[in-house]
Amino acid sequence: MLQHLYISNYALIDNLSIDFYSGFNIITGETGAGKSIILGAIGLIMGQRANSGVLQDEKKKCIVEGAFVIKGYGLKELFNSEDIDYDDQTILRREITPNGKSRAFINDTPVSIKTMQTISGKLIDIHSQHKNLELGNHLFQLNVVDSVAKNDKFLQQYYILYKKWEDTCKKIELLSKKGAHEKASFEYLNFKYKELDEAKLQLDEQENLEIEQKQLGHAEEIKMTLGRLYDFMENNDNSMLSELKENISRIGSMIDFLPSLKDIKDRLESCYIELKDITGECYSIAEQTEDDPQRMNLIEERLNLIYSLQQKYKVATVTELIDLREETLSKLEQVNSYDSQIASLKKELNKIYSDLINRAEEISKRRKAVANKICKSVVDILKRLSVIHASFKIDFQRMEKPGPYGIDDLQFLFSANKNSDLNEISKIASGGEISRVMLAIKSLITNSKSLPTIIFDEIDTGISGEVAVNMGNILKDMSVNMQIINITHLPQIAGKGEHHFKVFKKDDEKRTYTSIRELSQEERVEELAQMLGGKEALTSAMETARKLLNL
Repeated sequence: MLQHLYISNYALIDNLSIDFYSGFNIITGETGAGKSIILGAIGLIMGQRANSGVLQDEKKKCIVEGAFVIKGYGLKELFNSEDIDYDDQTILRREITPNGKSRAFINDTPVSIKTMQTISGKLIDIHSQHKNLELGNHLFQLNVVDSVAKNDKFLQQYYILYKKWEDTCKKIELLSKKGAHEKASFEYLNFKYKELDEAKLQLDEQENLEIEQKQLGHAEEIKMTLGRLYDFMENNDNSMLSELKENISRIGSMIDFLPSLKDIKDRLESCYIELKDITGECYSIAEQTEDDPQRMNLIEERLNLIYSLQQKYKVATVTELIDLREETLSKLEQVNSYDSQIASLKKELNKIYSDLINRAEEISKRRKAVANKICKSVVDILKRLSVIHASFKIDFQRMEKPGPYGIDDLQFLFSANKNSDLNEISKIASGGEISRVMLAIKSLITNSKSLPTIIFDEIDTGISGEVAVNMGNILKDMSVNMQIINITHLPQIAGKGEHHFKVFKKDDEKRTYTSIRELSQEERVEELAQMLGGKEALTSAMETARKLLNL
């Protein structure tokens, strides 16, 4: 339950600190006193959006802090999953800085707004007038039935399977589209691969062929130049090598009387050996070089094929052509594999769908099992609220395919009049009737759902008299199992509370402030008397107030 609320520097609130109690708490105050401001502040610790516009003093930060007693509500596992220290007294704090930045804390641990929403959603619920509109929302209606049926764990398991089914459907659709597109280009891919494969391309082939092409183009020049060199070096009587050999012999004969010539002789012999070797290689190259027009034609044809493929596929090297060939082959294999992939996924999908439908059927069965209980409970409460001829029914329709919440499409049908046809509640119920139906449903949910605190913001709109008395009794009954904080303008309901708080405005020299305080027993009498008869409370109003308080 909400044990303590602290608000600082929020709208018209300077500093506000108030304790609430278990059971039935009543909040009253004149229109415009600031009850909605306090609710707005509580909304901050529930993760609602905020900005620096809420600051009373734009130079200081706003702080809203709520202390909750949560022992016995089984929330330890949730706190552990969110990596937050659990404490039987949990403190939610929200800070808004002058520059508009927001910070959230749970038990002094910084948390995200999403985490604050998750945790606070298990601690407190605010029901304001506009939430009555949710009654016509099919998802809200579904959540009501699931809450009574206690379907939380079943729905979690179902949703995991539903997402798997949905993802598999998307995979099949994507593969089918991709496969259809690829198959349309299959013939082109096949031609492309066949053309590249038949070319029998090899690494470094282009470079080697271009070198050989140049050599054949200069065969006559190579043969003539190297032939002339061979003739000069060795192929005549006065050749360079024969002259050099003779001179080396002469120098050798002079070493006996000129020893320094030995080194020169050795060096000349080395030169002779090197030159003779070079001459032999040149002769060999000249002999092997032939003007071969046939070979030249073959090389040109091969290079023309390579050049044309490079130009066609917009690449510059044989390596790129080989890579393109392998890539094309991979695409062809992929196209051929689409059918088998789709068939495998469809087989998996059938299994998932079967399991999904079984779980959906189980959830549907649990919903239908509590439908009569819900209808009877709502009608019983509505009769206590003077809707004597109320009829309430839950209409179940099976959806064509599973949705994220199962296979049920359900509607709340309602009639307030005797022997009248039931219709969608949002279409035929008046504002007062919707408020009463919503209270009946909230009462039902609180009995089925472990929620520490609920705040009702003028749920009594559109009612008065005996109906208001009965509504107060229902709210009091609800407060046996949970903390109820009820904002009301009706003295019949205010008199049912165990603790009564008044929201009021006060002024100083500079400005107006909103605050709240708990009323004493005598102050409650005066407050109820004023609610009954205005500020000038008559003696009769005071007596009525005492009767409402059972004094």
